[in-house]
Amino acid sequence: MSESNGHAERALTVAVDATPLRGARTGVGQFCQGLLEVLGHRDDVDVGAFALSRHGRAGIEGLLPPGVRALGWPGPGIFGRALNASWARWPFPPGELFSGRAEVVHGTNFVVPPSRRAAMVVSVHDLTPLHFPEWCRPAARAYPALVKKAVSRGAWVHADSGFVAQEVTEMLGVPAERVRTVYLGVPPLHAGARLRPGLPEWVTSYILAIGTVEPRKDLPTLVRAFGRVAGGRSGLALVIAGSEGWGGTELDEAVAACPARDRVLRLGWVDDEARDALTTGATVFAYPSRYEGFGLPPLHAMSAGAPVVAGDCGALREVLGDAARLVPPGDADALADALAGLLDHPDQRLDLARRGLERAARYTWEACADGIISLYREAAAARGAAQPAR
Repeated sequence: MSESNGHAERALTVAVDATPLRGARTGVGQFCQGLLEVLGHRDDVDVGAFALSRHGRAGIEGLLPPGVRALGWPGPGIFGRALNASWARWPFPPGELFSGRAEVVHGTNFVVPPSRRAAMVVSVHDLTPLHFPEWCRPAARAYPALVKKAVSRGAWVHADSGFVAQEVTEMLGVPAERVRTVYLGVPPLHAGARLRPGLPEWVTSYILAIGTVEPRKDLPTLVRAFGRVAGGRSGLALVIAGSEGWGGTELDEAVAACPARDRVLRLGWVDDEARDALTTGATVFAYPSRYEGFGLPPLHAMSAGAPVVAGDCGALREVLGDAARLVPPGDADALADALAGLLDHPDQRLDLARRGLERAARYTWEACADGIISLYREAAAARGAAQPAR
């Protein structure tokens, strides 16, 4: 029980989709991890987690933080794409198969099971499928329609930023009173992050980019900008770390055409400790994205003391404020100018790093959990007593 305005408030029973914890952690996986770690220690919620994947409960049992129970059947689950296809038309199978007797069920990645009794909350991280469908896989292109269907069944929307909240109301037609903005927290740095990362000895400074290789991250423009600043800086490297996604051909072509191609180091996926070591050692962190609903990687870089240059797009200005050097998306010359300015002026790097540390400190998982729990309670109160979803 917790105290609120002098009255005892019972723990709310919630079920959270923890599917994104599986595999290499993207931003959504970090959101799930950070949120569940805090919720598992709160006394105002009783938290269980389920998975919408072929492996079901068995796939997440060893990944859940302390205080979070595994929900659902112990054997293999129903394949996610089949669930999405069914939920796009009918409220079957019901969410109770995954969430049990929870009062609130939270879909953390655009999809929330249609529940007969529980209030529903669905997290929307961006609307890339509507802006750039050609950059998305078929499963992601179905997300906007699934969000709209969930809202028609009574779901509430959690948006990572005010930018996304506005897009949800304008582009999906969701009433503004059903949308709540709750910012994410910044993942903590791991032990050993201050050690020098495993880069070649000739590297004396480097520009770092971290993220899945996909068109939205616009890494080819970064490579072209690096080609413009590499001359005369013999110890400078461009380090790209992240899983191979899709649309990698353009990046391959950009590297092949780069006059400093031998100094473009592509590391592929790295674990959290290596990621943090790379980030703390970076001279500049570059995030030339063309569209973002929040921006965890640049915030994480700020928390590690790295000065950030980012694309001026989506929610990045809202989230990063004046603590990053923002440039027009897709403009290699402007990106090169911003990088060169920081590479040549240590005092500017220090000032930007200081502002970045202050900015990143605003985003905590405790504040995120507070906002999400407030949304849970609002959704549960609106749902009423055991009102079935239509």
